[in-house]
Amino acid sequence: MEERLQKILSGCGVTSRRAAEEWITAGRVRVNGETAQLGDRADLDRDRIEVDGVPLRPGGERTYLMLNKPRGYVTTLSDEKGRKTVAQLVSGCGKRVWPVGRLDLDSEGLLILTDDGELTQRLLHPSHEVEKEYLVWVTGDVTRGIPILSAPMELDGDRLAPAQVRKGRITGGVTQLSITIHQGKNRQVRRMCAKAGLQVLRLKRVREGGLELDRTLKIGKWRTLTPQEVQVLRQEE
Repeated sequence: MEERLQKILSGCGVTSRRAAEEWITAGRVRVNGETAQLGDRADLDRDRIEVDGVPLRPGGERTYLMLNKPRGYVTTLSDEKGRKTVAQLVSGCGKRVWPVGRLDLDSEGLLILTDDGELTQRLLHPSHEVEKEYLVWVTGDVTRGIPILSAPMELDGDRLAPAQVRKGRITGGVTQLSITIHQGKNRQVRRMCAKAGLQVLRLKRVREGGLELDRTLKIGKWRTLTPQEVQVLRQEE
């Protein structure tokens, strides 16, 4: 059956639809030896589709992983600085998967990895406003800081939706907060806390949409998502 090329590339798990459009525009995709154009259609069972000269194959069954990311790992497949990557932690899964979104070097907790380009794009697209909940250990004037965190705020010239903030236990002058956001700007929670006059000591993502971090999953370990958990993610679409 003929489909748009970007949908085929996404369905095979090589990239998202949006990135596929960029690849086609850049001339990286060929169909039956001819450079493809945006809007072209093809049939994977009939046509030879190549990306950077490599033939495309049907993706088959998709892989969905939950990783309890430790601190000290970058959320990339490779790193030009030679730092440890999350790809190294899931190398035993037997598939080429990529992270859905990011957790910075010093952050930990729930990270989804998959080879499903379409699901990745949908979970990350701002229009879907997928909630992300973090536990954040902070010092500073929390009584003053919480109203600031809970109010509309600007980062990089963009207005953020108000965060949902709940105060947890206090231990030795360190307060645990639960902060839920909808956007996913670079180091967003840390930068929000800085604007509120709070210093972040530890940051852990515990939920994305309806998917919660498995409390039995040890730091640095991963497991395959259950069919029920995958369905929860698809409901975020």
